[in-house]
Amino acid sequence: MASASIAAPNLSDERLVEMLSLIGDADSVELKLTVPEAAQRSAIAALDLDPLEAQIRQVFFFDTPDLALSRQGVVARARRVQRKGSDSVVKLRPVVPDHLPDDLRRSSSFVVEVDAMPGGYVCSGSMKGVVKGDGVRDAVAGRQPLRKLFSKEQRAFYAAHAPEGTGLDDLSILGPIFVLKLKATPDGYDRQLVTELWLYPDGSRILELSTKCATTEAFQVAVEARAFLATRGIDVTGDQQTKTRKALDFFTEQAQAGASA
Repeated sequence: MASASIAAPNLSDERLVEMLSLIGDADSVELKLTVPEAAQRSAIAALDLDPLEAQIRQVFFFDTPDLALSRQGVVARARRVQRKGSDSVVKLRPVVPDHLPDDLRRSSSFVVEVDAMPGGYVCSGSMKGVVKGDGVRDAVAGRQPLRKLFSKEQRAFYAAHAPEGTGLDDLSILGPIFVLKLKATPDGYDRQLVTELWLYPDGSRILELSTKCATTEAFQVAVEARAFLATRGIDVTGDQQTKTRKALDFFTEQAQAGASA
C-alpha cells in the first residue's frame, strides 16, 4: 500500500515535483498495493480478515472490441453492490487537476484522485452517478440502452473525451467481474484498510489493499502503511497489477477468441 509514487526513492526529481503538484490539487489520495496470488492467503491471515464479512460486488466495463476508450484514457463502468444498490462512473486518466474546467471541479459528482502504488501513480477524474433499481441488470441484458446507466452530466463528460463517433450505446459489455470488498481496521493500525478480491472468470485473482487519505497527509500515511504491512510480513515491493486493465484485456481476448473460432 505504500506507494513508490510517494515513498520510493527511485523517482526522478522531475517526477517527484510532478507528483507533488498533482497531489496538491487533487481531492484525495488512495494508496494501493496488489498482493501476488501466491501470497494472498497468507496476507489475509496476517491481517486477520474474515471473508464472510465481505460485501459482494458485480462489475461491468464498457468499451469497444479494440479498447478504443482505454487507449483514449476513458473508463466507463457500472457496478451492482450488495445491500447498497448500483452505480456508474465515467473516468478520465491521466488528468492535470488545474487544467480542468472550473464548472467540472465544482460539480458534486466529480472527484479528482491520485492513485498511488509501487511502481507509479496516476491522477484521474471521475464523474459518478447512481443507477436506480435494476438498471444495470436491464442494460447488460439488453432490455435498455447502455446510455441509460449514465446521468446527463456523465454523458456530457463522456462525449467530451471519448473517441469521436463512439457513443455509449456502441460499446461492448465486458464482464462481469465478481469482487469481494471488506473494510476493516486491523489491530496495530489506526486507519481503515480496504481489501478487494477480484475474481476473474479464468480463476485468476487480484487482491488489492488500499487506504484513502487527505492530500496533506499522503506522505505520513504512506510511511505508516508501509511499516504496518512490513510487520505483518506483507511484501510491498512486488510487481503490481491493475484491476481494470486486467479485466479489459481478459474480456477482449475472450471475445476475439470466440470470433475466430
